[in-house]
Amino acid sequence: MGRFQRLVGFDRSMALASTALTALIALAILCGPLFNVLGHGDAASRIIARYSLTGGGAEAVQLIFSAGEQTGTTLLSAVFLLIAILSFTRTEQRFFEQTWELKPLSVRNTPNALLSIAALAGYLALAGWLRTAVDSRLGLASAALTAPLSAGFLLLTGRLLSARRIAWTDLLPFALAAGLLESGYSVAAAAYLPRYFSVSASRYGPIGAVFAMISTLFVIMLLMVAGGALGREVSVELARIRRGERPPDGEVRREWDRLLADLQQRWETARRRIRDNHRDEPPPPVP
Repeated sequence: MGRFQRLVGFDRSMALASTALTALIALAILCGPLFNVLGHGDAASRIIARYSLTGGGAEAVQLIFSAGEQTGTTLLSAVFLLIAILSFTRTEQRFFEQTWELKPLSVRNTPNALLSIAALAGYLALAGWLRTAVDSRLGLASAALTAPLSAGFLLLTGRLLSARRIAWTDLLPFALAAGLLESGYSVAAAAYLPRYFSVSASRYGPIGAVFAMISTLFVIMLLMVAGGALGREVSVELARIRRGERPPDGEVRREWDRLLADLQQRWETARRRIRDNHRDEPPPPVP
């Protein structure tokens, strides 16, 4: 919990979700023709089939993802779409660098970022094929099969975006934790997302579908950041065990007390701000 706090987990998750939405739409436009040739169908059709969308939800998703495919892509637009995808990998790279306390590489890691984009496209294609081939009511079977696939993808992504500065063994706890969390969420998402998409799109049109997508991506990224914090702590503790180190007596209790004190301070600060804002509000007009 302390490491998640130091990572500013909620803000980090929102930044990842925002750039992921842009990246996924750009990736769907760039790879759409290739997926059609391979028989996977376009991104809109796959999302609609995956979550059994109907009515306004299906129409909004079709409109969002098919706009770029209908107009086509020029070389210049393809470059801008690639830049949009790289923006997501850069945000993800900063997450790994902060979690494992590495020196920032920024654009110097672009070759590995391009490889991670290729890995993302392959992962999405393979995970989509698995979910289509192994169909069940709540996606339990497909979630069980995609859990190791997700863990392997996260392991490879962390290795690439850290420029191979993080060892496989140090990344493994993160990959396993985040992969299991996200596979579990996919089961829950299959139950509530169809209604959420349809209601949002029916009320607000395509922008409602965008709200639903970014909310879904926020939860996915929140689980990834939480998995990163958990995996990092597990790898640190395993390294201490291998070195034969033992924590001092009462260390866990002291860490827990520090965390609670920090949370209490943040809560009191938020309460004071809310109280001060209410004081600054002008009084209601006298009738």
